[in-house]
Parts: sequence; C-alpha cells; structure tokens
Amino acid sequence: MRIVIGSRGSALALWQANWAKRKLASAYPDLSIVIEVIKTEGDRLSEMPVSQIGGKEVWTKEIEHALLSGSIDLAVHSLKDLPTKLPEGLALGAVSEREDVRDVLVSKDNRVFWDLPESATVATSSLRRQAQLKHARPDLNFVAIRGNVDTRLKKLETENLDGIILAAAGLKRLGLGDCIADFIDPEICLPAPGQGVLGIEIREGDQRITDLVGVLNCVETQQAVTAERAMLATLGGDCGVPIGGYAAVDTVSVVVLLLSGVVATPDGRQVISKKMEGPASYAEQLGARVAKGLLEQGAGEILDARA
Repeated sequence: MRIVIGSRGSALALWQANWAKRKLASAYPDLSIVIEVIKTEGDRLSEMPVSQIGGKEVWTKEIEHALLSGSIDLAVHSLKDLPTKLPEGLALGAVSEREDVRDVLVSKDNRVFWDLPESATVATSSLRRQAQLKHARPDLNFVAIRGNVDTRLKKLETENLDGIILAAAGLKRLGLGDCIADFIDPEICLPAPGQGVLGIEIREGDQRITDLVGVLNCVETQQAVTAERAMLATLGGDCGVPIGGYAAVDTVSVVVLLLSGVVATPDGRQVISKKMEGPASYAEQLGARVAKGLLEQGAGEILDARA
C-alpha cells in the first residue's frame, strides 16, 4: 500500500511530516510512504503579516485542496495553524503527543525576558504574544517578523533586534533548544490553542487512512486540544485576534482538565482571562464554558473591534 503525506517545505514542516512517516513506517513496515511538498500562500507572501493576508487558511488552503482532490492522503500541520472549522469533506484524524507548550525568548547576550533593557525591540509574528507580553512589560517595543525559524533567528542580528519570541516546540524539534534564553511562563503569556501539537488532517470517511493514522494519536492530548479548540471556535477567533488557550491535565486526576483562556487587546492594555476545570470526557463543553465566561467579562467587545 502507498500513501502520500502533504507538507509545507520549511525545515520544521518537513520535520513534522517525517515524524509521521517514521511512526507509520514503524507500525506498518510494508507501507510505502512519500512526502509531497506543497507551497502555500503563507509561504509565497512570506514578508507580509499573516493578519493582512488572511487567517490560518494561508498555511493550509493549498494542502487541503490537494487532500480533497486525492493527490495526497493525509496532511501534517502545526495544530495551532489549523482552523477550528475544517473545509467540508475533511476531518482531524489524529493529534500527536504535545511537545513543550511554552513560548520562548531568543535574545542578544542570552538575556531573560525580565532583564531585557527598557524599550528593547522584540520581534514576534503573533498578536497573541505581543498583547500579553506588552501587558507584562509596556515599555517594550514590539515589531512584526515573518519567515521560517532559521530566517527569524538570522534577523536577530541583521535587523538589530534585542529578542525574538518563538514557540519552544519548533526550536526543540529542530534541535535548536540551545538558542533559548528564557521560557515564558504561561501565566505571563498563554500559548495558542493547539500549540506544541501536530494535527493530522484526512478526508472524512476515508476509513483506510483513518485506521492507519490511529497510531499517531495521543488520547490525552486529544482531550486537551478539543477543549482549547472548542473555546476558540465559540469565540470565533483567528490570527487577527489575540486569544490564548491551554488545557492542562490535572496532576492528581488524569481525567480532569484545567482550561485557561485569555482574550486581549493588541496593545495589551486590556486582558480578560478565565480558568475552569471539568472532566476530560466533556472537553468540548469545557471549552464552550470558558469561552462563555470570557464573553461575560467583555471579551465580545474586543473581538467585535477586531472584526
């Protein structure tokens, strides 16, 4: 049997596709697996802010077209880049075990976040990161940055930046963990829903692929991201709105999730947060409850202002 995995062409995307390939090959030695690189709109317009060229679809649209057409059999995404509402005919077939969920700082002289000089220039591609970190340190000057991980790291020097905020998961997967100067506490900067997790997208009703990708799925992570994505879907958020969400498994009872959500204004002046816990078996309902709690505190006004 032969299957084709669709992937973007960046080093991180190919690491992710090869992770799926290795896992599948280990479970099914007779399987022939090919990776097909597909260039997305987000790749072509690599210097424009994501909020200006569209939502999360800029990273997935072309790959999803290939999936729907049958030219690929499954796609591997960073789950935080996958919209909560998938195109008709597609489904989330599996999610990986979660890597480190935190955001991190890569900085000149290896300075930690709180030791950055006053008015330091910090680059991030994420309004979510900018809003929360601006709330913590209003003195910092945040600028937009695009490009793959290697490109962003080079810009630390070439664009005279004091620091760059990235996801710990991407750096660790690429073997670049030594670049990290500081791990940002989620209490300061709540991660994006699905951060650190790989999402396996498949055709809905394709039982052959559904059965195969079961070996890629982590049930504990699936419960957590179900809550996070349900919260995001209820809020109606995308890349244009600073929304953070993270569901942690209770250390005492692995069947309980603690979901934290945040909605912020881009300037960081207003940050609305909500925490709730509930049974992991009711993850979707928990996500909706946290979203409702955020809306009751005024998150709707922030979301409407960004619409």
